Amino acid sequence: MAIDIEKVRKQFPALSQKVNGKDLIYFDNAASTLKAKPVINALDQHYQKDTANVHRGLHFLSEKGTRQFEETREAVQKFIGSEHSHEIIFTKGTTESINLVAQCFGDAFLQEGDEILLSTLEHHSNIVPWQIIAQKKGAIVKEIPINEEGEILLEEYKKLLNNKTKVVSISHTSNALGTINPIEEMIPMAHKVGSIFMVDAAQAVAHNSLNVKELNCDFLAFSSHKIFGPTGVGVLYGKEELLNKMPPYQGGGEMIDKVSFKKTTFNELPFKFEAGTPHIAGVIALKSALDYVQEIGLENIAHYEQELLEYATEKLQKIEGLKIVGTSKRKASVLSFVMEGIHPQDIGSLLDKQGIAIRTGHHCTQPLMEFLNIPGTARASLCFYNTKEEIDAFITGLHKVKEFF
Repeated sequence: MAIDIEKVRKQFPALSQKVNGKDLIYFDNAASTLKAKPVINALDQHYQKDTANVHRGLHFLSEKGTRQFEETREAVQKFIGSEHSHEIIFTKGTTESINLVAQCFGDAFLQEGDEILLSTLEHHSNIVPWQIIAQKKGAIVKEIPINEEGEILLEEYKKLLNNKTKVVSISHTSNALGTINPIEEMIPMAHKVGSIFMVDAAQAVAHNSLNVKELNCDFLAFSSHKIFGPTGVGVLYGKEELLNKMPPYQGGGEMIDKVSFKKTTFNELPFKFEAGTPHIAGVIALKSALDYVQEIGLENIAHYEQELLEYATEKLQKIEGLKIVGTSKRKASVLSFVMEGIHPQDIGSLLDKQGIAIRTGHHCTQPLMEFLNIPGTARASLCFYNTKEEIDAFITGLHKVKEFF
């Protein structure tokens, strides 16, 4: 089924505005996606009419909010194919989800000399939390190398795996290059040596169908704002057996069973890991985002975005002095590039004057940029509400950037 692009674009109010007198062209979807009307309406409804805390009140609004909150948990469970809804933990985002696993799994299972494997491609949020727990426990973080195209070297990964490997944490899709990593091959290899495998799915969730049971990953994390939902909401999936063995991440309300000054006991899953009042409206609105994506269809989205990627790639390759960075054979709709003699920030600034939003810099992947021997890139990340006409305007904008310099 083809996507009705005009109908889709009308669902995103941000696309109707002008920036610097030009129609907005939003090519910064890898940083955060725009919000559809159903999501905005769900937030509005909660704050206008339904405000109340969840899991704690017996009155109408509290019970309604609790029901909607838990309906989102069930929606996420179905969306990623987990066995139980209590394996779904709500957090502030992918970053907090990874920190939770690093701290709680690390405290319970890591010992001195254990090894944690991460790839050169990883976002800082999937590097720094592991470095912190490694330093605390005396574990060692090791780097899985990549090639010049931005692909993980599977043979090198195999060599690094051994009986000291306790954690492998890899992004499904690189935010900086768009590389789709072969996690379906990497997961069983990690399990063979007794390691757990965590998937950072922040960049994958809005573009690819994910099933945690089929992947057999131990943990998976993503952020609501990367899939057209509100900011400040994240999801952590973890296998029930592991979550039950891990200590709580934070202490406070909701995560307790009984509290006394002699001893405190903790709540059952998922509440053991959800201390304090959550972003209730955001969690409720996340369901609207998931429903919207499923209504359009992830297969339709993937097919259309691949069309956009191929179209934009062909156009960019024709610009003299422009080099695409990241040319993996399996790739999401992310185009990182550099232009000879022009700093990425200047590219971004001049495109902004033409109403075109891209991202520039190191994209929170400094080890990757160091490997590529560049300070950063300009990055255009495309989504199913973007069009070939917008890509044409983007290409025209890049020619103007060249002319300026």
